[in-house]
Amino acid sequence: SQQGCDPFAQTQRSKLQHRRARINQQINKEMRMRAGAENLFRATSNHKVKETVALELSYVNSNLQLLKEELEELNSSVDVYQNDSESINVPMIPLGLKETKELDLLVPLKDFISEHYGEEGVLFEKEIKEFMELRQAMRTPSRNEAGLELLMEYYNQLYFLDSRFFPPTKSLGVFFHWYDSLTGVPSHQRALAFEKGSVLFNIGALHTQIGARQDRASLPGLNQAIDAFQKAAGAFNYLKENFSNAPSLDMSTASLNMLVRLMIAQVQECVFEKMSFLCAQHDFLAQLQLAQEAARVEDVYSLVHQTMTQAHVKDYVPFSWTTMVHVKSEHFKALSHYFAAIALCDCPVASDAELPEQEKAFIQFHVTMPEGPSLRVLLQDPEERRKLGKAHLKKAIMKHEEAMRIHGLCKILRKMDILQEVLSFAHKRSLSKYSEIDHEEDFFETGDAPDIHPKTHQKPEIKPPNFSQVKVTDLFHRLGPLSVFSAKNKWYPVRRVHLMRGENGFGFTLRGDSPVLIAGVIPGGCAAEAGLKEGDYIISVNGKDCKWSKHAEVVQLLKSTGEEGVEIGVITLQGSEGPKAGDKKSVVMSSGSGLLKSNKENSRKSLMNSKSASTLLVWSKKSKRSKKSTYGVPFTAVGDNEAMY
Repeated sequence: SQQGCDPFAQTQRSKLQHRRARINQQINKEMRMRAGAENLFRATSNHKVKETVALELSYVNSNLQLLKEELEELNSSVDVYQNDSESINVPMIPLGLKETKELDLLVPLKDFISEHYGEEGVLFEKEIKEFMELRQAMRTPSRNEAGLELLMEYYNQLYFLDSRFFPPTKSLGVFFHWYDSLTGVPSHQRALAFEKGSVLFNIGALHTQIGARQDRASLPGLNQAIDAFQKAAGAFNYLKENFSNAPSLDMSTASLNMLVRLMIAQVQECVFEKMSFLCAQHDFLAQLQLAQEAARVEDVYSLVHQTMTQAHVKDYVPFSWTTMVHVKSEHFKALSHYFAAIALCDCPVASDAELPEQEKAFIQFHVTMPEGPSLRVLLQDPEERRKLGKAHLKKAIMKHEEAMRIHGLCKILRKMDILQEVLSFAHKRSLSKYSEIDHEEDFFETGDAPDIHPKTHQKPEIKPPNFSQVKVTDLFHRLGPLSVFSAKNKWYPVRRVHLMRGENGFGFTLRGDSPVLIAGVIPGGCAAEAGLKEGDYIISVNGKDCKWSKHAEVVQLLKSTGEEGVEIGVITLQGSEGPKAGDKKSVVMSSGSGLLKSNKENSRKSLMNSKSASTLLVWSKKSKRSKKSTYGVPFTAVGDNEAMY
């Protein structure tokens, strides 16, 4: 069976996750106190009591504020998730996993099995416990492929749990509790969609942690980081498109939008790093390309910064994230101007043969044309190149200084040496380049260099989760094939029928597998006499369970009966009673369509005893994913796959 990480192994990350859990519990407690105090405040008319309660409320609120700040600091412990290599990697932003409370499903599922399926709940304790162990393990996934597979396995298992135990019309009465990843505020819902959505969120979050820990000083590490952030973007995007009305802020549309954009920006940053690896140092076109890649990174981080500072997002995004994103947009703008200067000042002047290609690249390089001579003259005149290069460096230095200034405004980021090092290294590099090309006799006023046109050679992809890569078997397989034995179907109690074989056989036609269906009953034959009806499913023959049996197996069991006849167990689905003899055609149509309709209702839009629709998460993809069941059209005319017995 699958294992999560040992939650007691005190790695840096698990200590962090422990602290998160502790803070989450404290926030939960304070919020309960606040709710109690607010109720008392509203209910009492006594002035003295009101004053005392108001004082208590202000205490609770300031405690909550402190706890949220502590959680924010945890959410900003970006460095714990980075790799341990010597090389300097600019830190990336990972997400902490959502925490959940333990869930005891033993009694509710056993009750449902005996009420709905008419089986002994006790006989399924092993399966229920196995499901609960899987849920327990997925709370602490390891930060690698195995951890992702564990979350995927649980997510896929929820599909079966949903089909088996969550009827569209009533609730199982179980609450799923999850804490908000960014604010620590607890939420709970009866809808299984909330559980699914939270697991999906954690799949995205785990990808961000895997991406942040890659050693990006090597190409394989960079490619793995790109892959991880693209998959994180895919998970958050899938969540945004398939779930609505989440009860917690981290899963709101605005928040998921921001997270998708943040992941795409981190991919774009890795692409820039990859290009710096591959680019030839003194190649004019390669340096232009780097400048454009940097401008593209600046562009996407600016977009993330705008998204993070929107009214309904900025209150719960950690200030350190917003600052880091802002710092990066300024930093990459500076780099775009720096590489433009390197292309102009450090690369050999174009030969006549190279000129057309360089001219073509340079025409599309700036957002607006630089002032001064024509491009051809500029590219072939070292002095003109130096002038424009100097203008680019001047702009780069301004932007480096701005990045360092913004970085200094956030006390959490100030503690992050790596980012500080990267910023000051880049700043010094631009300064020394500037002093190297600055001539004492320069009397011209350094102009204003136009910005660089953003362009990338590797567009980030949003990679949706591939759930089919982790195969799972339905833990509750023994309940019978889902096409019939599901939460949304109802059937009459099992009928045991004793059947003798007449000279013309048993007098019915059978069709299909698992379970085998009685497709027709010959009027006046043995089957009709014994009370079998068209549309009955055979679930046992002489006490042997046949829910999963293939057609041929059931036929074999029936044929091997002797004089004493055979006992058959059958069930009839409610709402699918067989047509009356002689009126076959007309009833066939109506029964069939009624059954198809119930299949469509699988999209689970019903309210699970919820007070209002708005608090419900709706899992809309469901209808597409559910296996199309054979029972949808059980009453077609005798086809090739039917046989008379």
